[in-house]
Amino acid sequence: MNKTKFTLTIFSSIIFIIFSTGCEKKSKTDVAKVHWDRDMCARCVMVVSDRKNTAQVRDPASGKKYMFDDIGCMILWFEEEKIQWKDKAVIWITDVSNGKWIDARTAFYDTENITPMAYGFSAHKTKNSIKKGQEIIDFKEVTKRVIKIGK
Repeated sequence: MNKTKFTLTIFSSIIFIIFSTGCEKKSKTDVAKVHWDRDMCARCVMVVSDRKNTAQVRDPASGKKYMFDDIGCMILWFEEEKIQWKDKAVIWITDVSNGKWIDARTAFYDTENITPMAYGFSAHKTKNSIKKGQEIIDFKEVTKRVIKIGK
């Protein structure tokens, strides 16, 4: 192989690698990027700015994202809008301990927090990050309590 063909082969390979990795499609289940202090809650239209109590929902069929400033707003939005796909929805919430996205359905919640809409429920990936003596509840219980509180 002469030098020109070798150089062309190397160049073509590099271009192929750049384009094949740079065009990676996002799954309909990936967490969407939040534009802090610009995105608005789908229910109350308040700006999403609390990085430790934000919730996000994806419609599994369309992939459309919905942002919420508080888990309470998200739960009431499902109820008020009569969302048919709520049991299939992909739901994330930020962990109050570190702000990382976690699965809202498998998270553990404590009940004594200051949250944007004052529902007071904050998510934790593990029970260990919740202070001793605090009540720990699951997603189903949070849902029941938010519906009972209303607002």
